[in-house]
Amino acid sequence: MTSPRLRPPLPALRPQEAEHEPMPRPACRHRLTPEQVESFGAELDAIRMRVLADLGAEDVAYIRRLIRWQRGLEIAGRGMLQAALLPPLWLGGVTALALSKILDNMEIGHNVMHGQYDWTGDPTLASGTFEWDNVCPGDQWRHSHNFMHHKRTNILGQDRDLGYGVLRISPDQEWRPRDLGNPVYAFLLAALFQWGVMAHDLEIERIQSGERRWDEVRPLIQSMGRKAGRQVLKDYVLFPVLSGPSFLANLAANATANLVRNLWAFAIIFCGHFPDGVEEFARDETIGETRSEWYLRQLCASANIRGGPLFHILSGNLSHQIEHHLFPDLPARRYAQIATEVRAICEKYGLPYNSAGLGRQFGSVIRKIFRLALPGQKKDELCEG
Repeated sequence: MTSPRLRPPLPALRPQEAEHEPMPRPACRHRLTPEQVESFGAELDAIRMRVLADLGAEDVAYIRRLIRWQRGLEIAGRGMLQAALLPPLWLGGVTALALSKILDNMEIGHNVMHGQYDWTGDPTLASGTFEWDNVCPGDQWRHSHNFMHHKRTNILGQDRDLGYGVLRISPDQEWRPRDLGNPVYAFLLAALFQWGVMAHDLEIERIQSGERRWDEVRPLIQSMGRKAGRQVLKDYVLFPVLSGPSFLANLAANATANLVRNLWAFAIIFCGHFPDGVEEFARDETIGETRSEWYLRQLCASANIRGGPLFHILSGNLSHQIEHHLFPDLPARRYAQIATEVRAICEKYGLPYNSAGLGRQFGSVIRKIFRLALPGQKKDELCEG
């Protein structure tokens, strides 16, 4: 293991050409002067650099311990499902396999592919080559998530995670008759979430509008087909066949484990991005955005979910979505340690720190999905009740 290297902050968005005068900065929404914004950013930079300087053996031991637990759960689950005709073993196998997939995707895969452990020099923890138990190829996720989402968080027309190209999730998105199906699309996206994540990089809405051609995405489709094929073969052919007479019960158990992982990931991700109080931004508001203004946008575009230590692990520490958006390349286990300090900084500058329990956050997300299925919904209407 090499010693941690102090990396510079992630770059802010580059200045862009505008056809008209830029809109007021996000700082104006919260009555901050430019000097206050820069001071706010400097305090967050200080937290980041302090944590980077402190990274070491405990962080490595933590992620390796999680990987051992994840692999143990998968082996246990697969083992029990060899006798999936027995109801107790079916239920135990589904539980263990679902937990394995959740750990793999949330606390391990998501965070390793963010580069949170690149400083270790361990090739098994290298963000550029890591693969996860998911139909979405790792390299495509790294592009659509690390680059397209984290640099452009909640910028209308740029951050495709705003509704995943399927949902109307902001009142600033133009209403279309097809949005009447918002609740149905949300249910399907939740149930098939890994497949939605896989298709995300295709930008199907741009293909439908003629901005992108099918031949441009053919290499992406081929890569998706190879990865999805391996996942389907593993979950729905190989292991069910190995279980002999338990084939159908084993197949159903694998489908159930994948469904549980999909629903959990959907709930955690949507609660961190779309509950009441989370803000969206026009493209013009971010022209020439400074690093400190980027911090401010990340803060206002995020929400936390309160819970205990096990809940935070199973959420991939995305229950600390505010800290994750501020510091996406810090090991996620550190977010709980710095959350109190981040909240104190927000209070110092009179800034929001959106944090609530899972029920409240998810309830506000569901309410928003239903209300935005209808035309004419305003932001103040969405926050009522």
